[in-house]
Amino acid sequence: MKATIIGDGGWGTALAMVLDRNGHEITVWGPFPEYLEEIRIFSENVTYLPGVKLPESIRWTADHEDAVKDADLVVLVVPSRFFKPVVESFKSHIPANALIVSATKGLDEQTHERMSEVAEAILERPISVLSGPSHAEEVARGIPCAVAVAAKDHAVAEQIQQYFTTDSFRVYTLEDVKGVELGGALKNVIAVAAGMSDGMGFGDNTKAALMTRGVAEITRLGVALGAKPETFYGLSGMGDLMVTCMSRHSRNRGVGERLGKGESLQQIMDGMKMVAEGVWNCRAAKELADELGVSVPITEQVNAVVHEGKDPREAMQALMGRAPKPERE
Repeated sequence: MKATIIGDGGWGTALAMVLDRNGHEITVWGPFPEYLEEIRIFSENVTYLPGVKLPESIRWTADHEDAVKDADLVVLVVPSRFFKPVVESFKSHIPANALIVSATKGLDEQTHERMSEVAEAILERPISVLSGPSHAEEVARGIPCAVAVAAKDHAVAEQIQQYFTTDSFRVYTLEDVKGVELGGALKNVIAVAAGMSDGMGFGDNTKAALMTRGVAEITRLGVALGAKPETFYGLSGMGDLMVTCMSRHSRNRGVGERLGKGESLQQIMDGMKMVAEGVWNCRAAKELADELGVSVPITEQVNAVVHEGKDPREAMQALMGRAPKPERE
């Protein structure tokens, strides 16, 4: 089948390679023709996926109509901050019968909507989601991993599962679109906290506590938004949280580590070419929780450090100094 990846970053490139390995005809869209020409010349996505040789069978284009012409599958892999305008720019071009999957992990900063909600409002059709513990650097090299795909129609989820599944990329299906998407978005905020812990020189005990209590607050908020609690203990929840909090590839953890070492957010962001969704989404997650009356203390402290200039050590003291309570609350 013909598939289009909208987004030429590391994750979009890695997913293009997964589909290419299954023999599909792949086109990747990116916004900058000059950069796409560089990718074609060097057979490498130098900025977003350095060191990975790209197959010549993948097409690269900056033309909207050309990118999605006759596509059977369209995969949206655009950073959450740019997601809405990019999807709007494709509205009149995506074929009516194409399956659409969002692989972006984030929330809209203004409306707090999930990415599939944003896309559904624009494109006026169901959007499936793909998420899980899957760093692009490893997926592109064929290192084994497992992810989840969720769709309101289980038959659609199974079809997408077949498109993506390879001997190194295992895909599981479920129908909890909200849970899969929220797990992928909210874990980035906890990963920033885990990175701060690393940067301040704390140990494994501290990170384990942050991750475990992170799952608890992600689940509380997710359930309040209509997701199923068990989803957050699967690949798109706990699995993705674990890899994002621990991996050297994790940009969210890396940003947190630098904050923990005393760098300012401006210093960090000025030197980054890649996206750290947790930086953008911690405020949206906190505001969502405030609206629903859900307790998310780690998210609150991450937001305070990132957007209000709070010292990371004061944030940790605030977490440790909270009133004692039962674990299940």
